[in-house]
This record gives sequence, structure tokens and C-alpha cells, in this order.
Amino acid sequence: MHPNEKRLLLGRFVRAHRERIAPDIATPRRRTPGLRREELAARAGIGVTWCAWIEQGREISISAHTLARLANALALTPAERAYLFELAGRRDPDAPHPAGASPAPEALSAIVQSLSHPAYGLDPLWNACCWNDAAARLFVGWLDGPAPRNLLRFAFVAPSARTLLPDWEDRARRILAEFRVDCARMSDDPALHHLVRELSAESPFFASEWDAQSVMARAGGLRDFAHPSEGLLRFRQYSFSPADRPEYKLVALMPVQHPSG
Repeated sequence: MHPNEKRLLLGRFVRAHRERIAPDIATPRRRTPGLRREELAARAGIGVTWCAWIEQGREISISAHTLARLANALALTPAERAYLFELAGRRDPDAPHPAGASPAPEALSAIVQSLSHPAYGLDPLWNACCWNDAAARLFVGWLDGPAPRNLLRFAFVAPSARTLLPDWEDRARRILAEFRVDCARMSDDPALHHLVRELSAESPFFASEWDAQSVMARAGGLRDFAHPSEGLLRFRQYSFSPADRPEYKLVALMPVQHPSG
């Protein structure tokens, strides 16, 4: 979506929700539905002109803390608040920072466990938050390792990844380029910066690729594995995000007959 469209949508969203809020004192001759702009501005602790410019979709820079005050003044629900910050391209300063591995959403875990082929879930920092037995058997050195079982740490640091992934460098490079897409919404997250610092210190290859700034949309496709006991395996990978928790990912691997098999 073009930035101009997002600003206009943001303005219409704020105005619509302003007009839904009952004023503190209702008067018989009042014509304005809901709150007046000056009343919303007073509640949010921002200038009336600033409030008008937001509603008009003007090209202004709105800080995350200003948006937070506006969301509180509008008494937005969690879903409405998330939508407000998404339109403004900001991260909610009151949103919890993921620390370590996050628990898997119930729906994601249920789907992963229902699949017979390898499947796992990733949290916002790409820690494995759930997986099934087939995935645990496939990903030797990752899903059987210590928490938080981070996919980036496995790809760049774990010795077993260089054996399990025949095209290790390309796969690790792709994983990081795909992860960077998610970094935009976590740009001020201390947990993200801590992870990047740790991996950069532990892996010169990671540090080099992180500085390269490569970005790639997460896509499916064929994935080969040189399993230590089962030999060369080939799967087709599919990735999905839950509608209610788009920051999480479901990754499923469907067996494909290997050409040499």
C-alpha cells in the first residue's frame, strides 16, 4: 500500500473512532457526533492542529508515543490499536517485547501436532515455539537442542547444520534474508538487537550477511537434507502465518521423491 493511502486510512480511522466516543458532558445543542477534535487532543495531550493534520492524512512524522497517547484517548481495543500502529508504520511502545522463546498460540500448536510430516512453528524472533515428532527427527542439532532453539542460531552456528543442509551457505543466507523482512516491525526491539549482537560475535558469516542487508520474501520450494541416519531426503516447504497472530509462522515440509531415490 502506498504511504499516501496509509496516511489517509489512518486519518479516516482516527476520525471515525473519535466520532464514536461519547463526550464527557453532553449538551442539547451539540451538533458534533462524539468528541470534538479539541476534546480528543486534550485527552491525548497533543495539539489540536496536530490532531487535525493526522485526520487529514497530511505527510507528518508521528512518534510511537504520540500514537500510544492517541490510542489510549480513543479507548481502542487491542486489535484496533494494532491496526492504528500498522497504518502509521510504528511499533507500539506498550507492546510486550518477546524475551527468549515465546509460547506457541494454541491454534498453531494444534495444527503442527495434527500433521504427520515435519512441521514446526516460529515465534517473532524465529525461535521454534512448537514442533511435531517428525520435525524433531529431521532437524538433528536444532529441535533436540537447548532452548530457545533459534533457527538463525542453528543455521549459522550449529555444526550439525553444515552437515544436515547440503547447500548450507545458500540456505543460511536465504534464512537470514527472509528473517530481515520481519525485522522492520521489530526495529526497536531490544531482544532483536541482542540476538543480532550475539550471532555477529559468534559467526563471522552471519555478521557479513547481516551487513549485506539482503531481503527476501519467505517462499516455499524444494529443501534437501542429508540426514545422518536416513540419508538424502527431499521435501517441499510451505509457510503460513495465522490470521490472528501474523507475527508467528507455521512451516510444513511435505516429502518429495528425490531424483537419486
